[in-house]
Amino acid sequence: MEHNGQQQHQEGHEHHGLIHYVVGDEPQTTMERTLTPRQIMTNAGINPDENYLVEIRGREPRISYKDKPDEPIHMHENQKFIVVFVGTVPVS
Repeated sequence: MEHNGQQQHQEGHEHHGLIHYVVGDEPQTTMERTLTPRQIMTNAGINPDENYLVEIRGREPRISYKDKPDEPIHMHENQKFIVVFVGTVPVS
C-alpha cells in the first residue's frame, strides 16, 4: 500500500503538502493549490507591475498571463514559469 501512495504522490494525484515550481531559474515552493500570476511573481521578488508571467509546458504551447495578473493558476509539482519585462528602461 505504501508504494501506491508514493506513486500517487509522484504523479501528483494526491499531492498534500509543499509544491515545488520554478520562476526563471529560481526554485520556489508553495502550500497553496491556486496562485495568481501576481502572487507567483511577488513571492519570487519580481514586480508584477513591470512584468508578466508565462507558463512553460514542455512541448505544449506556452501560456501567457499578460494582462491577466489575477487569473487563478492551479499549481502542481515542477511547474515552470518565465517572466517577461514590460516596464520602461530609464535612459541615461
